[in-house]
Amino acid sequence: MNVLLDTHFLLWIVLDVPRIDEFPWLERYRPWGVSPVSLLEVQFLAEVGRLEVRQPEFAGAIARDPRFILDEVGLVSLIEKALPLAWTRDPFDRLLAAHSEARRVPICTLDRRMREAHRLIVDELIV
Repeated sequence: MNVLLDTHFLLWIVLDVPRIDEFPWLERYRPWGVSPVSLLEVQFLAEVGRLEVRQPEFAGAIARDPRFILDEVGLVSLIEKALPLAWTRDPFDRLLAAHSEARRVPICTLDRRMREAHRLIVDELIV
């Protein structure tokens, strides 16, 4: 795993959203890491009507797709890394940044706040 995808990048890739074409360099980072936190965020987005994705089909597709590595980090380690990340109140951003810290891999995100505050960002996205 060379990079951890944030949830938006994961969705753009899986759903083949044209916006992903703006990031041709992303191919260099395959296989892409996916946090289980993103799978939970996808579920939340579906439940509030912002996304039409079916679980567990979506998670199963990720698990079977060789482009992705579904990476598990122990919950205690994840929480330990997340506790000091006071720069965000978004629980998903906080846990994804913690996952990146725990694995010491950069995260691929367009989130401005994360790109400014998190030390491990994909080089092509550094502010």
